[in-house]
Formats: sequence, structure tokens, C-alpha cells
Amino acid sequence: MTPVPSPAVELSADEARRTALRAQGFLGAPDRRSGVRGVLRHLGAVQLDTISVLARSHELIPYARLGAVGRRAVEDAYWTGGRSFEYWSHAACILPIEEWPHFAFRRRAYRDRPHWNHDLPESVYETVIKQLRAEGPLTATELGGAKNGGEWWDWSASKVAVERALMYGEVVCTERRGWKRVYDLAERAIPGALLHDGLDDLECVRRLVALAGKSLGVGTRQDLADYHRLKGEQFDAVVADSGLVPVTVEGWSKPAWADPEALASSPVRGRHRTTLLSPFDSLVWERARTERIFGFTHRLEAYVPKPKRVHGYFSMPLLAGGKLVGRVDPAREGTTLVARQVSLDDRKAVRPMAQALAEAAAWVGCTGVRVERINEPELRAPLMTALTGALDTAG
Repeated sequence: MTPVPSPAVELSADEARRTALRAQGFLGAPDRRSGVRGVLRHLGAVQLDTISVLARSHELIPYARLGAVGRRAVEDAYWTGGRSFEYWSHAACILPIEEWPHFAFRRRAYRDRPHWNHDLPESVYETVIKQLRAEGPLTATELGGAKNGGEWWDWSASKVAVERALMYGEVVCTERRGWKRVYDLAERAIPGALLHDGLDDLECVRRLVALAGKSLGVGTRQDLADYHRLKGEQFDAVVADSGLVPVTVEGWSKPAWADPEALASSPVRGRHRTTLLSPFDSLVWERARTERIFGFTHRLEAYVPKPKRVHGYFSMPLLAGGKLVGRVDPAREGTTLVARQVSLDDRKAVRPMAQALAEAAAWVGCTGVRVERINEPELRAPLMTALTGALDTAG
């Protein structure tokens, strides 16, 4: 690891928490003028996931920061106007189009060391490229079928070929249509000024580390590298030139770095959001960071056998007053939002949970909320009372 300069800036645990909240868009008035596209540019990456409970995770990200944005408006903001693309960042993510050059190092790495060793039938790759050039943007189904009844997740040869072209950067995912990727040629989808991979690997990584610092506000080596899934040694090679400022944070056992603009800004204060968070939200997607900043242990239990789940299939943390104070596992039954499992830290979390549930219900078109289980039975009655009032207000 690169030696860390002695930091001249010391942050209290509370200052670090508030810095992180402001950087992630949860402290201060929502930037409604910039809207969903502003959220995407600010965060630098919005993770996609197949699970849909209240809504898909990429819809929940702007909702958590802006409130009840129209769900169609969210999709349009992401996918129309050529302002974004999908690629491998923290995971499969929607990324601002301006970040296309920054992932040249990853595209080159995939070309040099193919992600799959599967041998494609002769000419399939070239055929897919020719079809896209002739017909315009297409799904895998339109390219000849996504499935074939064989290996590779049951993918057809054309699906394997177009996914390989996506990783190489010859093809771009420009939108999701019914959750299917829509592919187009990079030469057509990416503005000419951004298209060519002119940045060397070190410069790509340096820019991504700097952007991660801006998006997180403050973080450790692991926090900052993990934001775009960089390796620790890649981070070490560029952090000294990234512009990030070494800091110490009260209670953090490892070195940290902060965005200089976050440190230079006025004291971190303002109105906190009260909202439910997707487990894939960049505020909480790194579990060790979530525990370090908020003292809150969270685990996605969707892939845990049902009898072993503690908080539920898609447990969503409750953010209120700048802290994580509970969680809920939601579901939808017709026009009812079902809180299958509610966990509250204490009585102070009752009103924020009621507010968050009522607002989420209204956003997805539900008119009522049913609470099935709650970790503290004595809090059921006050929660139901608070819910009644919150639903009346939301309605």
C-alpha cells in the first residue's frame, strides 16, 4: 500500500456522517431543478437489480432523494436523450454519459483477458455487429434470441456475442425495455467527443477515485475503491494525485480521504430526508461503511433461506434525522402496501416509519398499509395510530 501522508484535517464521527449524507443528497433541500438526471450525475452510478418490491432499485434511488418523482419520468430521465449508458461499475449500473471515457481501462482489460472462455461459433460476433449497424438498436431477442436451452445461463450464441461486445465497448446498452437490455453500436450511441479511448489506465482510475470521493464525501481506501469496484492497488497508485485530502475520523481505525469541496463548504447542516432506502443505494451498499458511519448492521436477505431471515426478503433501512433508525420488509398486494416485518430501534422511530410507509404507499399507488409483524409488540398501537394520520396527510 502507498504510504498515507499525515492528515492535517480531523473530523468527528458526526461530521463524517453529515458529510457523507450531504454528498449523497440526503442533507439539505432536494435539488428538484436538476431532478433525476442531477441525482445520477451527482452520484456517478446508480445500481441496477432485478428485484422489484415497491419498485426497482434504480427507481428507489431518486425517490429517496427527491420524493415522489413520477416513475415514468424516472425511466425517461435515465434513458432518453442519450445522457446515460449501462456498464459494469459497482455492479451493473446506469452511468452518466460523461463517464464513458473513464471506463476505457476496464474495456481494454476485458479485451485483453476475455471474461468468458466460451468459444463462439464462427462469425457470430461479426454478424451481431452487422445486424446492429443495419437495423439500429435491438434487444437480444431481436438479435436472434436470448435463450438456447444450453449452457451460459441458457444464453444463445448471439446473446453471448452481444454481451461480449458490450464489455469490449463496441456495443452500448442505451436503455432497458421491459428489463431487457437494448444494444446499439458505440459509434452511434456515444458522442464523438467522448467515444475514443484516449485516457490511459492510470488516468481513468485517477478520475474514478476522485469522483468516488465527491460522491461519498469521505471514505476509507475500501470505501473509495469499492464505489466503482477498483482494486486496492489501483487506488494506491492514484490517490496521491486524485485531489482527495487525507483525514482522520473519530472512531475509524483506518486512514480516510475527503473531497476537498466537502471540507471547504459551509458547516454541514440542513433538512434531513425521512425515507426508506434500497439496499442497493450507494449510501448503504457497502455494509462495513454503513456499520462504521451509522452503527447499523444491514444485510440483504433475499438470498438467505426463508427460515433463517431475520428482517425479511428485501429489508429497507429507514433514514430519519440523518440516522438509520429501523427497517421494513415491504410488499404490495393490490392497492395495499404490506409491511411484512417492521423493526424499530425505539419509540422515537415510530413516527418516521409511519411517514416513510405512507409516502412510499402513495408513490406506488397504494391507498392503505398493513403491518404484519413488528419487533417490539408494544410499538404496534402507536405505529398504527401514526400511520392513520400519515396516510390521511399523504392522501
